[in-house]
Amino acid sequence: MQTLVVVVMGVAGTGKTTIGPMLAERLGVPYAEGDDFHPKANIAKMTAGTPLTDDDRWPWLDAIGAWAHDRAGRGGVVSSSALKRSYRDRLRAAAPDLVFVHLSGDRALIQDRMAHRAGHFMPTALLDSQFATLQPLQTDEAGVAVDVSGSPEEITDRALLALNELAGRTQDAQ
Repeated sequence: MQTLVVVVMGVAGTGKTTIGPMLAERLGVPYAEGDDFHPKANIAKMTAGTPLTDDDRWPWLDAIGAWAHDRAGRGGVVSSSALKRSYRDRLRAAAPDLVFVHLSGDRALIQDRMAHRAGHFMPTALLDSQFATLQPLQTDEAGVAVDVSGSPEEITDRALLALNELAGRTQDAQ
């Protein structure tokens, strides 16, 4: 499973920045923080409480896709909200073998976590727009949904178990 390139996805506050590095460490592959791929204009908009448009997101997604493409065959984990199917399709166009880990959970829990985190540009006021935009993984998309309740270690364990089960199903289908 080390050669997988995994996108840890979900709305703001689900723990992508916490779970992504833990997952990468457990898989023995590098981690890239998706927020680092945002142009400064995107960060300024989000900091001001303005939701991004699709046109804002395309260059960001293309940069993440290029990173994922470069990691093909070597593995890696990158975080990205990847809320819409069209965003995930764009990422897969750059790196067709991507696997998604959708961190999902109760809105109240996620909002509470967002309210208590420090040093992040995304305000809790944008959480509603994130949930309104979210299109969960569809059955034809390579990926797993993982509940975000519990400790980071428990969430990471669930993600690894789900990825192993997905890999087993993929092997059985071949």
